Amino acid sequence: MRTQPQIVIQRLEADNSRLAKEAIIADAMNEGLDEFFEGVRMCLDKLYTFGVKQVPIKEKTTEPPQGLSWDTFKELAGRLNRREITGNTARRAIELCMDLATEEQWNGFYRRILIKDLRCGVSEKTINSVAKKEKKTQYTVPVFECMLAHDGANHETKITGKKLVEPKLDGVRCLTVIDHESKTITQYTRNGKVLENFTHITRALEPYIDNFGRSYVLDGEVISHSFQDLMKQVHRKDNVEADDARLMLFDIIPLAEFKQGISTLGQRRRSAFLKEWKGIFDDTGCINIVPQKEFDLDVFTDEMEFRDYNKLMIESGYEGIMIKDPNGHWEGKRSTAWLKQKPFIEVSLTVVNYEEGTGRNHGRLGALICEGEDDDRQITVNCGSGFTDSDRDELWASRDSLLGQVVEIRADAVSQNQDGSYSLRFPRFKTFRGFKRGEKI
Repeated sequence: MRTQPQIVIQRLEADNSRLAKEAIIADAMNEGLDEFFEGVRMCLDKLYTFGVKQVPIKEKTTEPPQGLSWDTFKELAGRLNRREITGNTARRAIELCMDLATEEQWNGFYRRILIKDLRCGVSEKTINSVAKKEKKTQYTVPVFECMLAHDGANHETKITGKKLVEPKLDGVRCLTVIDHESKTITQYTRNGKVLENFTHITRALEPYIDNFGRSYVLDGEVISHSFQDLMKQVHRKDNVEADDARLMLFDIIPLAEFKQGISTLGQRRRSAFLKEWKGIFDDTGCINIVPQKEFDLDVFTDEMEFRDYNKLMIESGYEGIMIKDPNGHWEGKRSTAWLKQKPFIEVSLTVVNYEEGTGRNHGRLGALICEGEDDDRQITVNCGSGFTDSDRDELWASRDSLLGQVVEIRADAVSQNQDGSYSLRFPRFKTFRGFKRGEKI
């Protein structure tokens, strides 16, 4: 008798060992449990969605139900995915299938597929790793991946020749999938988690789905008047206040190519194609295209303009700049075709206290607590990075003499706390600025 999918899930739940889980999955693959892996794929494929938020749990019944066949459930899942049924019609269809299923079938497998959570400690990477080892590639699951930039400081030799340059935004990465077939728009984080709190953006785009003619992924960043306020709203379940959020787009990729992990067009052509839809984006009132400039960094005048542009972006409040290869292809991985160049700031502050470290730093310096004023902003920060092990030992041994010393701290930016005070983003110790307390040199 073939192992039922819910039994495989139970076995995976019962053992927290990675090796044990992989062995259970390998056994299921070698047994040829196609239905189980079809369901796993539906659940773990981030782009396969059902458009439902609430899926009921089946309660125990006195009369055992007849059971729900895989084909019947698969038909339900497909209709939900294609949005052939939505709202109350979808809820009734789900409840009908739940009534037919046994409690074990529904709660242990079918429901978990619909809520996109197997709840047994298995990810798509786990499945794919086992499929590769067992040579069962038919059971692999698509992995949601987007393009990420390398740090330009580590690839300075690549910052030459013609480059497309744009401001680096301080927001939330957002990949907006316009599915022309299902007439749906879904937004995802860079890790494939569905973003549900920017519905004013998706609603504004919905009237234009047919204009695109095919399915696309719009790559961009959601920004707001405050990064801290934006982060509060990203995954909030209720009382969402994100109507001021705007989607800033910097790329467009056909959905089919996104799934394959690489584009056919170079960056310059994709940027030009994105601009062809500017009229639609402007009409939404909440979507804009990130402005882009081209420089030839082998030409002295362009290089000087590039430096001025970089400085202007920092002064305008951006995180830095993005430097893109005009011929580079979009890839679902970190690529040197995109380089990020983030400046740092250096602030001189006074040590007002210190903290002992924990873990491996127990018995030596953990952090310096520093305060001071910079550009009319009162800053307080705990700085625990930038010290060597010997630094921590020496400074802890003479910790009382640290009070009042002026230190130079390097950070990515000044950040504002919820109470209106200021701190530093990613602070790291650089050096002491004087030879005695309060001295700055």
